[in-house]
Amino acid sequence: MTVEHDVRDLGLATGGRYRIEWAERDMPVLRQIRERFEKERPLEGVRMSACLHVTTETANLARTLQAGGADLVLTASNPLSTQDDVAASLVSHFEIPVYAIKGEDNDTYYDHIKRALDHKPHITMDDGADLVSELHKNRTELLETVVGGTEETTTGVIRLRAMANDGALKFPVIAVNDSMTKHLFDNRYGTGQSTIDGIIRATNVLLAGRVVVVGGYGWCSRGIAMRAKGLGANVIVTEVDPLKALEAVMDGFRVMKMIEAAPIGDIFVTSTGDIHVIDTHHFEVMKDGAIVANSGHFNVEINIPGLKSLATGEPRLVRPFVEQYRMSDGRVINLLADGRLVNLAAAEGHPASVMDMSFANQALGAEYMLTHSDELQNQVYTIPQDIDQEIARLKLEAMGVQIDTLTPAQVEYLNQWQEGT
Repeated sequence: MTVEHDVRDLGLATGGRYRIEWAERDMPVLRQIRERFEKERPLEGVRMSACLHVTTETANLARTLQAGGADLVLTASNPLSTQDDVAASLVSHFEIPVYAIKGEDNDTYYDHIKRALDHKPHITMDDGADLVSELHKNRTELLETVVGGTEETTTGVIRLRAMANDGALKFPVIAVNDSMTKHLFDNRYGTGQSTIDGIIRATNVLLAGRVVVVGGYGWCSRGIAMRAKGLGANVIVTEVDPLKALEAVMDGFRVMKMIEAAPIGDIFVTSTGDIHVIDTHHFEVMKDGAIVANSGHFNVEINIPGLKSLATGEPRLVRPFVEQYRMSDGRVINLLADGRLVNLAAAEGHPASVMDMSFANQALGAEYMLTHSDELQNQVYTIPQDIDQEIARLKLEAMGVQIDTLTPAQVEYLNQWQEGT
């Protein structure tokens, strides 16, 4: 009997399974964790509700959690990020309840989150904190049995830390995003490549010679700026943090205010976690044909209602994921993927090799939360350094890379202060 689900078409399952297996080949760390989980079953009997992008990589995380004994339900963390064939395969081949359809409307999106919470989770797994937020706002009767949670992305960590600071967070959460093996690699190399991939797939524009404006210079934006520069773009960075702005300058990028970049840019990409990075007054001075995209978790980084207020009539869908807004003076501004994560909406998200480390953090973070929750307060924690280091070690081993180890004399030298010059 097929498990409960709400996916587009179970007939897509076979193709989804092939793609899940393709991704698995590039996820050796998670595969090793799954092999251990199958033997030890550390998550036996634990109910888990996961609100994540339903992709091939997420499917391999779900298989790992299931191998560890978890009773898992999966829902989408963004209306446009679901890969429908993957959702179908998880239901048909792995008997994991999935509630996710690419392009679902807002009401369906939240109905799916509610159905995931009906599972009465012991552990939550989030990407953007929508599941945890819904739990704290509207399903407080379930909080009593929640042991803890994990959070995947910058935006979610920001929301959870705000909840903790307000005393509103009712269980401990591990910020997977803050692990070195996550944000140094997934955010920089994964977001950098997949965002450019999404823009090119949606538009088929040549980046070489174009002016690309990158909103922010956090780890995700660093990756986007790096990859755009590598393809020959003339990159401008906008920032509010003087240290990050200085770093961008020292990395060779032009740095200026967004209002100064707006008339110059050909392509705009935001990835900051904040609202209205591109606002109405920026649209008013953009050149004809400007392309606007977002790679942050929520589409609030672009003031889409403001863009609509400036436009004459409804936008035209000129290509899949490209909406063209015509201004009163005849200019057109092209918005990609409704301002949602362009790398997941218009492309396939991060390559499996970087999600290997991110989802290794998720799996081990869930295991750690289960065994250490009694020691933790209702706060946001970074995953322990020894787990982070082990993931890096496993990744290097899988890549065939060997590194040195300290000699006893070197260890002794580093742990004393008497010996100087």
